[in-house]
Amino acid sequence: MDLTPLRTEYESAGIDPSEMHDDPVVEFSVWLQAAIDEGAPEPSAMVLSTVDPAGIPRGRTVLLRTVDARGFVFFTNYGSAKARALDASPRAALTFWWYRLHRQVIVEGSVERVAAAESDAYFATRPRASQLGAWASEQSMPISSRTELLDALDAVEARFAGVDVPRPPFWGGFRVIPERIEFWQGRPNRLHDRVRYDRDGDRWTTQRLSP
Repeated sequence: MDLTPLRTEYESAGIDPSEMHDDPVVEFSVWLQAAIDEGAPEPSAMVLSTVDPAGIPRGRTVLLRTVDARGFVFFTNYGSAKARALDASPRAALTFWWYRLHRQVIVEGSVERVAAAESDAYFATRPRASQLGAWASEQSMPISSRTELLDALDAVEARFAGVDVPRPPFWGGFRVIPERIEFWQGRPNRLHDRVRYDRDGDRWTTQRLSP
């Protein structure tokens, strides 16, 4: 399949490092809110890139659930492929792409598990069906059919009938602690704007990059 005829020209306004916040996490929050306001589909979706124990890189889309000065948090099954990769090599990259705004943000940094209390608090906000699904799914493990998964869900529904669903001990959050954040703005003629922040102790340095 020849895709060379597919080409979109980005007519967006540029970005100027001097007009961006000194803290890239604050700047990220501004960009995320702009994507939400624009009605971007799944604005919190991000590609999580890891390296597994064999050194093989993998990427998959997950949802950002909180972001603050401590970092970027998502939740998953601790037995999943992504969790096993992060436990073996606790570094990751996050890639956000907001097509309507012609914007991308890449976050790179170290990874840690969030505190159990934080995972408990988030799990309690999930719809009950999602809570039950977390118990039923042995994420990333082979199954013989969808029927096997639905049977597991039926068993979990019976187990927790009439009571609140607790957080599974094998499910919780990870926090990506940013060390580098790059902001990308699409511009005409592929002369895009790129601004990168690098952590330097307790402060951040910035520089403009060639597209």
